[in-house]
Formats: sequence, structure tokens, C-alpha cells
Amino acid sequence: MGKLRATGLSALLTVLLAGTAFAQQAQTRQGFWIGGGLGYGSMGISCDGCGNTDRSGAPSGYLALGGTLRQNILLGVETNAWTKSELGARLTITNISGAVYWYPMTSNGMFVKAGAGFSALDSGSGGGSSGFGVLGGVGYDVRVARNLSITPVANWFRGGFSGGSANVLQIGVGVTSH
Repeated sequence: MGKLRATGLSALLTVLLAGTAFAQQAQTRQGFWIGGGLGYGSMGISCDGCGNTDRSGAPSGYLALGGTLRQNILLGVETNAWTKSELGARLTITNISGAVYWYPMTSNGMFVKAGAGFSALDSGSGGGSSGFGVLGGVGYDVRVARNLSITPVANWFRGGFSGGSANVLQIGVGVTSH
């Protein structure tokens, strides 16, 4: 859990310090946008017969694209993934969601996102399951050029499967082009 706190603190400091340094860049959002990033994810799983399981940390990432509905509302599709290889087997959870991104103040880069869609869990040993997935998160576009932002994010995604569910808390930094 120490890595998760350190990554979160780093993302927060990036937002606080860089936000004022790049304040001269206007926060305009229009047309097509695309973004993606990498970070750390903490995955928890619950299932019938699993007993108590600890959360597990590993690399995670996201990719999102869409269009601008209004200056403060973006619509898009986002995919999130977490994967870990252990004892010769790879466990992967992915989520793909239709999502809405809301910027409460159009003059800055803070946003909240929510979405729903499809989630899949693959145990790498030929076993896998899929089901309904949800996504929630917050982030901040730190404008570094006219249409380019460095975007620290905190995402949470969950998939419900036959006999259980898995969820990932994801902390990362990405690049977004508006």
C-alpha cells in the first residue's frame, strides 16, 4: 500500500505545482480528443469459495477517446486494464466503458468521470469470465501546450462476474490531446 500512497502523493504534487506553472495555457476543449496513461493499480477480487484475499498491486493503464459535447462535458469510450504475472500464470482484468467526463469549472482542468460497459477477467490458465463493468474517476488536465495536457488520474473500475467480482483502484499519469 506504500507504493499506492507514494504514487498518489506524486500525482497530487504534480497537479498542485504544475497547475500554476502552466496557468497561462487556456483550458479549451473542442472536437475529438484522445488520451492514455500508465500507473499503478491495486486489484481486489471476491468470489464464491475464495475466502479472504488480499489486494494485489501491479502495473495498470488506460486509453480513452471521444468527442466534446460542450466545454465542460466530454463523451467517450475508455478502456482500463490491470495485469500481473505470478507463479507462471497471468491474471488480467480489463474494462471497456462508455463514459462521460464532467469539468465542473471550464476555466481549469479538474474533471470527474463515470461510465458503464463490459468487463473481463482472464486467469491465463484457460479460465476467464466476463460481465457488467463500471468506471469512476477523477483527474486534472495540466495544460502544457495549446491542445496537450499531462493528466494525473485516479480511477476505479469493477467487473461483476458469475460467482464473484473484481475491482481495481488505479493511480496514474497520462497524456491527453484535446
